[in-house]
Amino acid sequence: MSEESFDVVVAGCGVAGLSAAASAAEKGGRVALLERAPVRERGGQSRYTEAYLRMKSLSEVSDDVIAHLAQNGSGAIDPDLVMEADRPRETRAPYARALSLADPEVIEALAEGAGPTVAWLTGLGVKFDFLPTQFLTRSQPRLLPIGGGLALVEAMAARAEKLGVRFFYETTAQRLLLDEDGGVVGLAARRGGRRILFKGKAVLACGGFEGNAEMQTRYIGPRSVYLRPICKGGHFNKGEGIEMALEAGAAPCGDFGSYHAEPIDPRSGVSEPSVFIFPYGILVNKDGERFTDEAPGTVDAVYEGITRQIFAQKEGVAYAVLDQKHLAIPNYRLAIRTDQPPILADTAFELASRLGVPGEALAATIARFNGACGKGAFRPLELDGLATRGLAPQKSNWAVPLDEPPFHAYPIISSNVLTFGGVKIDARARVLDRDGVPIPNLYAAGEVVGLYWGTYTGASSVLKGLVFGRKAGLDAMRAA
Repeated sequence: MSEESFDVVVAGCGVAGLSAAASAAEKGGRVALLERAPVRERGGQSRYTEAYLRMKSLSEVSDDVIAHLAQNGSGAIDPDLVMEADRPRETRAPYARALSLADPEVIEALAEGAGPTVAWLTGLGVKFDFLPTQFLTRSQPRLLPIGGGLALVEAMAARAEKLGVRFFYETTAQRLLLDEDGGVVGLAARRGGRRILFKGKAVLACGGFEGNAEMQTRYIGPRSVYLRPICKGGHFNKGEGIEMALEAGAAPCGDFGSYHAEPIDPRSGVSEPSVFIFPYGILVNKDGERFTDEAPGTVDAVYEGITRQIFAQKEGVAYAVLDQKHLAIPNYRLAIRTDQPPILADTAFELASRLGVPGEALAATIARFNGACGKGAFRPLELDGLATRGLAPQKSNWAVPLDEPPFHAYPIISSNVLTFGGVKIDARARVLDRDGVPIPNLYAAGEVVGLYWGTYTGASSVLKGLVFGRKAGLDAMRAA
């Protein structure tokens, strides 16, 4: 067993960990960065994501960010406690200092820190723009780094390397090292069968648990066998950062039984093979039946709830069924990221045979849907109010008959983009214990931090990792 000493030890080389490491190094810190992956795959999920940022400009978050996070920031909780949590931390009642809810101060810190963080990244050479997204209809703008998450990873890694951060690849953080008072003095890790002790303040930024079948089953439930990570980088996320923090007394936060759901094609092995074209057709399950309103709103605002309903179907799968008309939608290919072709058929019975669903049921489902479609102008790039009549479940928009063969179908399952459960932090990214007191020398950022319940605030996770990673690195050196 060997020992290394640093000012700051960061676990995880995604956007959160790199943000922390580079920021600490900019303040003169001696920094170690531990990464389970080999160097060619560093960055975990961050290197694969397009890294949408819920921002309306380079300096401001979108108008609904604070409200959306607050509205989806807890489970069933006493409203008096919600009001208590809105008071300054030092004046809160003791029982409200470590509540498992999204702390208002943390939400505000995220919103206020977004602009300065983007400015910092711009200074590192990252370029941003409002580029086309996979959402043909959307309710909020998305700012994107040109080159996606990989551009963020490479820019921050280059900055960290230039400042002397030591990278330890194929090295897995396993346990926090504590002093007699419960403060953190470092991390125990394993590399190539050898144990290494890394002394220093610790920043946990090593992801959630979408790559850990046991934790998924424990928290999300046995149906998690129908889930898979959104990209191959998710398999590096085993949940150790969350587990070691909880073992050290950290307060839990976020919805441990839930995750961010995105609809993907299970036939594909590419990163994020999403299928967002379903609002222009119908969704049927293994029994050939519709089970949800496919288009209650803009796709960016409703896809997660619909994907959760797909997850609840038999074998966790559904099929998007469309006809030839969707090919005339402007830029329709943006909504189909899978590399697999659609399943084509000229009749409902032929399609049912190829999907493995009952032919009579699928034919009847399509006929009922076609008969319930009204008349009106089909406007695919806006909510057109073209709804079905007398059909349960209703389809609220873009309800036009499926009557122009051939049929096109895509299988869809729910991916696990990120898990919601994690640890509680304050506005400085310090991990709080179960009395709401900061654990000395322990910070967290990214998916290790719990913030969401039930519904994900779209395009906020990369922003959360960047903002609180930077806060963690700067605060660790400030404390030093």
